[in-house]
Amino acid sequence: MRDNIQRQILDALLVALRPLARALLRVGIGYREFAEISKTAFVDIATKDYGLRGRPTNISRVAVMTGLTRKEVRRIRNKTAAGDATFISRSTPMSELLHRWFTEDDFIDQTGSPKALPFDGADISFSELVRRFGGDIPPGAMRTELKRIDAIAEQDDGTLKALKRHTTGADVHEKFINNLIFAVYPAALALAHNTDNNIEGVSWIQRTAKSQHIRPDDMKRIRRVAGDRLAEFAESIDDLFAAYESLYKRDEINSPQKAVGVSVCFFEEDKSDADLIR
Repeated sequence: MRDNIQRQILDALLVALRPLARALLRVGIGYREFAEISKTAFVDIATKDYGLRGRPTNISRVAVMTGLTRKEVRRIRNKTAAGDATFISRSTPMSELLHRWFTEDDFIDQTGSPKALPFDGADISFSELVRRFGGDIPPGAMRTELKRIDAIAEQDDGTLKALKRHTTGADVHEKFINNLIFAVYPAALALAHNTDNNIEGVSWIQRTAKSQHIRPDDMKRIRRVAGDRLAEFAESIDDLFAAYESLYKRDEINSPQKAVGVSVCFFEEDKSDADLIR
């Protein structure tokens, strides 16, 4: 019975990994790199989550749990301890800046829309927006990049107008990183939470609306309507989070905080995957 359940889980995992493998190959990442980072994830979780009396799990137990040799576990743990493992958790400066332009009181008008900003020379300007939320990126470089992806436009009077609140149109590698962190990771996090019998409390919402009987002629309209509704929903949640962020003064920025998010997406099955999900 258990073997049958594991087989079903592995079959489902194959379905989930196929589009991920397709995307990884497009950005030049092959099996060797994927296998190495996968080993790191397994060793890291086995080490941190299964220790006794608050201590990290010993190497032998990690080897038993993961199926790796003790030598391999030791190598990966040493690499992680040396800081060679890569962990990315922040949004890109462009994404953060656009989010703030659409949500910060100083940069929105009475209708809640982003203000048109002079580049410089005023208390509320594009340069001031970059100074607050753009990290160490120079305002001129930020303006150039946001123009490149059609996120802003320069008007006749020289002010800059925000056209969209997300970095759609950015380079492929930036899209890839953002989607791994803000779409794949949240979905996997919810999966781990909702399948953990040791966690007390309410399950996290995780829903998918789907159909296998849409005619090809209707797909264009389906994409448009679904895309518009998903964008409206995501922006309403973004506004909700911004409202909570504004409740606290900036001098309280060092108070305890926790990341929370909602991820939504539209998908269509790939022809090569179709037989796997019927």
